[in-house]
Amino acid sequence: MTQFTTDPNAVIIGVGPHKDTHAAVAINGLGARLGDRIIPTTPAGYQQLLEWAKTFGGVAAFGVEGTGSYGKGLSQFLRRQGLKVVEVSRPCRRSHQRLQGKDDLLDAEDAARQVLAGQATAVPKAADGAVEMLRILKAARDTAVKAQTQVMVTIKAVLITANAELRAQLEPLPPSGLIAACAQLEVGPLDTPVAAMQYALAAMAKRWLQLHEEIEMHTQHLTTLTQAAVPELVQAFGIGPDTAAEMLTTFGDNAERAHSEAAFAKMCGVCPIPASSGKTQRYRLNRGGNRQANAALFRVVIVRMRWHQPTQDYVARRTAQGRSKREIIRCLKRYVAREIYHLIRKTCSTPQVLDVSHA
Repeated sequence: MTQFTTDPNAVIIGVGPHKDTHAAVAINGLGARLGDRIIPTTPAGYQQLLEWAKTFGGVAAFGVEGTGSYGKGLSQFLRRQGLKVVEVSRPCRRSHQRLQGKDDLLDAEDAARQVLAGQATAVPKAADGAVEMLRILKAARDTAVKAQTQVMVTIKAVLITANAELRAQLEPLPPSGLIAACAQLEVGPLDTPVAAMQYALAAMAKRWLQLHEEIEMHTQHLTTLTQAAVPELVQAFGIGPDTAAEMLTTFGDNAERAHSEAAFAKMCGVCPIPASSGKTQRYRLNRGGNRQANAALFRVVIVRMRWHQPTQDYVARRTAQGRSKREIIRCLKRYVAREIYHLIRKTCSTPQVLDVSHA
């Protein structure tokens, strides 16, 4: 671990962002606390913070928590001013609070000290280009898919308590047929439990169909944007628009976040973690990183293990060597992450300038 700066006159600002206010603490290169400030989360408040920070001298960096949530607006403002912004992870609350308590200014000071000590080095996402568009659209699609799944689960659960005749008519149907049949149920006055059952099933089926149309629309937009941004990635075996969008979202609009394919693998949580002691040399699975990206890589691996001949050959060879299926999948996810990284960098060395004008 190396110190961020050896200049005692350098100023580092730590920021603990919240919905309505941001807490900021300034320290110098020797770790001395210079001052603190609470600002509103408005453009005027961001300007106040910048002017206040400059009163201490040259600002080396701003350490901001939550640059993808409450700290996003401030991070983008500071980047537009040409200032260095470092993404700071939130501290381990249990040990942190036990040692020094908990309040907004203490969190902001901790953020500044993480930057000074070199513990925080991550570059925040720019969130101002095509990748941010994909992230927003994918969030809308994911929530619609989740809601649609819940509707189907509820329909099947409610159907269990239906009368024998209706249950015998609907239960044998496949999901698509079940939705179509429920949507066509006749709805009359709600004067009996049977009428209420038909009304509820018809309403839920129509909701499922509406969500299906919404998902199709989101998928079309994602397909258009991903094909315009990374056409080779979308065409790779087992990687569709949804996975491509997830990978690009993890990568970010600014290429400097992932300086190597190993760094990208760490972002996805697929790099092995050393777990050795003494003469025992071993590794364990990485439980960190972006878990959605990790899950997307897992789906790609499962598809390739079923249908991709080179992957099947690799699995057979490693199995013959005595490797477990779990370890083989871990290795394959690492290889897929490497492939995706190079495809993204090959398509565009600077993702923030992806051309989607024709999308």
